[in-house]
Amino acid sequence: MKPIDHKKVLAERLSARFGRRTVLKGLGAGLLTAATTGAPSVVRAQQSGHIKIASIKVIDTLDPHFTGFLSSIQIINNIHNGLLKIVYDGKNVTFEPDLAESWDIEDEKVHVFKLREGVMFHDGTPCDAEAVKFSLLRVKEGEPKSPHAWKLELLETIEIVDPLTIKLTFSQPYAFLPVALNGSTGRAGTIVSPAAVQKYGADYGRNPVGTGPFKFVSWKENDAIELEANPDYFEPGLPKLERATFVLMNEASTALAALFSGQIDGMTDCPMQLVDQVEAFPNANLYGEIEGNYTFVGMNCKRSPFDDINLRRAVAWALDRDTLVQQAYFGRAQKAYTPISPPMTEFFDPDIATSGRGQWFDLEKAKSFRAKAANQGEIEAVYLMAERGPVGTRVAQTVAPMLAEIGIKAKLELVEPATWVKRRNASDFDLYDFEWVADLDPDETLYPEFKSDGAWNFGGWVNTDFDDLCAQAQVELDPAARSTLYNKAEDLLMDEAGIAIMAHMPIYKVFSTKVKGFQYIPADLVNLHTVSIG
Repeated sequence: MKPIDHKKVLAERLSARFGRRTVLKGLGAGLLTAATTGAPSVVRAQQSGHIKIASIKVIDTLDPHFTGFLSSIQIINNIHNGLLKIVYDGKNVTFEPDLAESWDIEDEKVHVFKLREGVMFHDGTPCDAEAVKFSLLRVKEGEPKSPHAWKLELLETIEIVDPLTIKLTFSQPYAFLPVALNGSTGRAGTIVSPAAVQKYGADYGRNPVGTGPFKFVSWKENDAIELEANPDYFEPGLPKLERATFVLMNEASTALAALFSGQIDGMTDCPMQLVDQVEAFPNANLYGEIEGNYTFVGMNCKRSPFDDINLRRAVAWALDRDTLVQQAYFGRAQKAYTPISPPMTEFFDPDIATSGRGQWFDLEKAKSFRAKAANQGEIEAVYLMAERGPVGTRVAQTVAPMLAEIGIKAKLELVEPATWVKRRNASDFDLYDFEWVADLDPDETLYPEFKSDGAWNFGGWVNTDFDDLCAQAQVELDPAARSTLYNKAEDLLMDEAGIAIMAHMPIYKVFSTKVKGFQYIPADLVNLHTVSIG
């Protein structure tokens, strides 16, 4: 029998998954990822123009290692870089070098990154192998604990080969690595200035220092976050803008009016109820499609009444997804049966609707589960909601009468977005609705949200078999075998109704027609690297 060339197998699997531009099968010299010249560009951009963009959602921190908010990442990604970055060609997402000049896979557990030469942080300190090691260790084992630490659990050793070369050895093969080490949705691979972290400590999130195309200038509470061009940025001819202001605006309708009147140039998020107005306005461009996401009604499994599996199942089967898509999502979303979403083409089943897997609307089934619940009287449950997300409070208002059909009186409690975040994070709710967005792999779709001790498992659902299946999938490099493991894991989640799944949805951005060069990436990003304004 011919021996298996594990390096070749790994290369084939990574290149099939992440694109041939990302993993080149040069086995003699290692596997290099889209190698480019490491020296800083001598082609300097002539920066001009000041773009003003309304930031609609809550921004908690500009520290990439401690945020779970894409609204924060939208800004962070203009200040920082990762070892890898996301690239989208209109059809496929791939992961390519960013601060890394090349990526050499010695074997299925050992990855060597050669860094670009001469890259400096905004504070003038070098971005070298020591800085990369500092950032990775800050995520993996720093205190306080990063919510992204789980992404580096399998990272066993970090070796500095030379000032610009770092070797990462993992305890097992790690299929999620390209996502974990990108500087956008991964966060674990975002590289921060060690000097700035040491200088600012817990206040780094208000004083971020990266290597990105824009430098942080200021954050005025309830006003704006100001950035200015980094004239020494390493990508040739970028950035093109001189300044960028993210105007902190709570009301999307107010932001849209400001866009239409020319006071601002774009919106980081456009709620679905405003999309028709944007499409009818000749001086704005709309960007968006169904992304890697899912929406759900979350239930507090830690306490009564939703520690009762039969009551949770009753909720899951009582939700009329057709009505939700039309009324809450303005007909622009699609029904979800499980969390894995359409953009994950290797893992999403296009025939999921007829597969018999997942959750869907069946009121009689819901009532049968309700009849098995311990509490047979009318149940009053606090439904925490806020004017946040792409559809505001419309989900809660649409779900409430559906719950009434099974004897659950949803007490809708409207709070400010910041309060909503605090209470959700503290599991201070009976019910809430939410959306996990910008997921590029089933691992991030399922593991941190529903692992028994997961950083984002706010509902407190616990199933150790689910944990084991996800852990097995993390180290399985074959996509078909991974898919089988993730299907089994999400089947457990759906069956025990850790959540009630609802929809996969588009996420929209809006820019004035004066804004040129915006490159849409289906991960809820607002990268201004290539943007100019007329």
